[in-house]
Amino acid sequence: MADIDHQQLIDPNKPLLEVRDLAVSFGNPSSPSSPRVQAVAGVNMTIYPRQTLAVVGESGCGKSVTAMSTMQLVPRPPGRFDGGRALFLGQDVLEFNENQIRSLRGDDIAMIFQEPMTSLNPVYTIGDQIMEAILLHQKVSQSEAETIALQAMKDVGIPQPEQRLKSYPHQFSGGMRQRVMIAMALACQPKLLLADEPTTALDVTIQAQILELLRELQNTRNMGIMLITHNLGVVAENADVVCVMYAGRVVEYANVFELFDNPLHPYTRGLFQSIPNLRESAHRLTTVEEIVENPAEFVKLDGFEKGLVPWWPDPPANVTPNLADPDEEYILHEISPNRWVGVFRSDHAASHPTRVPDLDYRRSDT
Repeated sequence: MADIDHQQLIDPNKPLLEVRDLAVSFGNPSSPSSPRVQAVAGVNMTIYPRQTLAVVGESGCGKSVTAMSTMQLVPRPPGRFDGGRALFLGQDVLEFNENQIRSLRGDDIAMIFQEPMTSLNPVYTIGDQIMEAILLHQKVSQSEAETIALQAMKDVGIPQPEQRLKSYPHQFSGGMRQRVMIAMALACQPKLLLADEPTTALDVTIQAQILELLRELQNTRNMGIMLITHNLGVVAENADVVCVMYAGRVVEYANVFELFDNPLHPYTRGLFQSIPNLRESAHRLTTVEEIVENPAEFVKLDGFEKGLVPWWPDPPANVTPNLADPDEEYILHEISPNRWVGVFRSDHAASHPTRVPDLDYRRSDT
């Protein structure tokens, strides 16, 4: 397979990343005979240039594993790619050899991890760690790499970068360490940024500053972003398209305005209803379980009478339709133009195949 051309111009009308039927599982090294855990079970998503795809869902739903798979960062073993593809600029990165994927990481695709203190090496200076990626991917001298690192630190709003370049991670606050992680990720001007909860544990003021910074850099560099988060407020303010995941599968996929105006899957409605409402007082919050255990929530989908029923691993009694294949109970179905919902693979759903999620939408275009 040919290497990615790092200098090629990006077509804004073609996707940067296409994840197609990705399946990833993990084994238990201490008990090889135990069944493998299916962390990702047929995920589909697409990211375009200058587009932010927010991936939301509770812990363990497969968000981070999906992102890490696109850079082959899933440890193997115990992890294993069971199927599917991850196409970056049309090439399946899951088939890349070690040299090809190392050339891609940090250059065309970069990642911001959840906890900067565990991602930064405490015995190396901030400057050394930012310059490492620059020297690895760009044909520049040590002094040129330092100039690029200084500019990256300025871009993310780190004051006095000349002095801070020689500092160590423990000498930075949490917000500043997060800015360093962003500077490291963006130093080589990647085409795609995977941001795995980039504002976790930060106060709301710093959180807003970092998200605003990412939006500015995205617009100036024509960069695509996968934003992994639990915070639906962050999604509402920053996302163009939203992918809701549960149990390793996509349960809903739509542009951010349609999803917030009219969530179609019971799990998505459960996420929204579990958020406190400032206009209402309540003795207790609604839980997600109360929504997904209510049979009435599963009959609201257009096409229910034909057998289009939202998929759920443990559905309420008497809502599961007759399945076309008992071993393949899930399918992602385009319910209406540019709206996808994970449904049970009924005879109707199986006999009416739809396209995979491919939504070239940006809120700035409207």
